[in-house]
Amino acid sequence: MSSALSLAVRDSSTMLRRNLLHARRYPSLTLNLLLTPVMLLLLFVYIFGDVMSAGIGGGGADRSDYIAYLVPGILLLTIGGTTIGSAVSVATDMNEGIIARFRTMAIHRGSVLIGHVVGSVIQCVMSVVLVGAVAVAIGFRSTNATALEWILAVGLLALVSMALTWIAVGMGLSSPNAEAASNSAMPLMILPLLSSAFVPLDAMPGWFRPIAEYQPFTPAIETLRGLLLGTEIGNSGWLAVAWCLALAVLGYFWSKSLFNRDPK
Repeated sequence: MSSALSLAVRDSSTMLRRNLLHARRYPSLTLNLLLTPVMLLLLFVYIFGDVMSAGIGGGGADRSDYIAYLVPGILLLTIGGTTIGSAVSVATDMNEGIIARFRTMAIHRGSVLIGHVVGSVIQCVMSVVLVGAVAVAIGFRSTNATALEWILAVGLLALVSMALTWIAVGMGLSSPNAEAASNSAMPLMILPLLSSAFVPLDAMPGWFRPIAEYQPFTPAIETLRGLLLGTEIGNSGWLAVAWCLALAVLGYFWSKSLFNRDPK
């Protein structure tokens, strides 16, 4: 039992190093995916910030109020965008035949997928740090959050990263090429745009509100917003964790099934 566990840890670490080296040698994909949340952050703050702040604050708010509201959603959007790179990376490995080669080697079978997932979570955390630094530079402050709330916020970001990465890995395994994987994973970046990231739910049209409310990103954004700003979370925290666990389990078994499937 211990030898099997040590083999799994060793092979997973090897695959993790491989994926991190690939990300370091070919950073263009990650940088391109980072560009979208940064541009949206700057656009909504400097172009729409005054109008949106007035709307959220009942006519008397300044831009800093909207920055505080906006940043949690942008951070979740960053994670969704970064995981698209995981789908592309997995699809590239499948298309180039390296995964077929790994299947013939005496390595732990799950280590290939674990390396992709852990590597993607690390990239997500780094991307969030970079986008968060931009947010702080333009005025975001989290003055009311306690140390425990900060720890919970980091844990939530890691949990969302893991859940979305498993889904992205499944999308990559099921796609015939990298371009198809990128297209199939686009909902991971579109759904945050249809959530409460930019405007509150009660400010949305009645026909659109259910789309924003009953999806995984809205409770995660509301929870992160409450943790970073020290405000009430309500039942969003439990909903966010439930969504993350459900997506992680679904993505894991989907990816495992596709990975173990005999190549055609």
